[in-house]
Amino acid sequence: MELSSEGAAPSEMGVESNPEPPARRSSLQPEARRWIWQGKIGPAFWTVASLFSLAVNIILIAALILIGRELFSLKSLVSTQLVGGLYKNFIRMDEAHIVTTIQVQDTIQVKDQMPVVFNLPLSQDTQVVLTRNAPVKNATIYLNGAAVPLDIVLKKGTALDIHLDMTIPVSQTIPVELTVPVELTVPVDIPLNQTELHEPFLGLRDVVAPYNQLLAPLPDSWQETSVCGSGAGWLCRWLFGETQ
Repeated sequence: MELSSEGAAPSEMGVESNPEPPARRSSLQPEARRWIWQGKIGPAFWTVASLFSLAVNIILIAALILIGRELFSLKSLVSTQLVGGLYKNFIRMDEAHIVTTIQVQDTIQVKDQMPVVFNLPLSQDTQVVLTRNAPVKNATIYLNGAAVPLDIVLKKGTALDIHLDMTIPVSQTIPVELTVPVELTVPVDIPLNQTELHEPFLGLRDVVAPYNQLLAPLPDSWQETSVCGSGAGWLCRWLFGETQ
């Protein structure tokens, strides 16, 4: 019996209109297969691209949330502790003083001429010896109780006992040569802004100042930003761990 191909249904002929490989039919469930693969390359490509883009966006959002939790910690570390700390400490260093004590132990050689001027009072008994004959005129001697005037001569070398009572002026220059030991405790107070370190400290402060001025106005928490206002407080607490 002959069958006409024109009147026969496709199912009766054993041929499907959209043939697929047996392996693909067995590996994909019917619903997933219809959602991802409709037998056309264009829709399947856009479906896969959308899934990939959604996954990438989810990863980026999660990364931003993690970074947002640590953003102000990093700002505090860089602005307050690093840049701000350097700026403030450079100012303090320029205003600082070196306060200490120095122990000095040395010897000083003194060579000088010292004038000596004073009056020397002298009152004492002494003995003098004549260095030449000394005539004494109109001397009086007593001979047998009678006063006899005569002229006498005291021979050279005669020793005479006398009493000195006088004031002797002294004016003399004495050479002085001494080795003087010196041991001192010297207090020291040196302001650094009056030394050569003043200019380097100003230079370091001016290098850091622009970065400090740039970072100082930045907010220190999400509550200070327009993103986390009063209406979005719950969102910041959930996303960034901020507390009211």
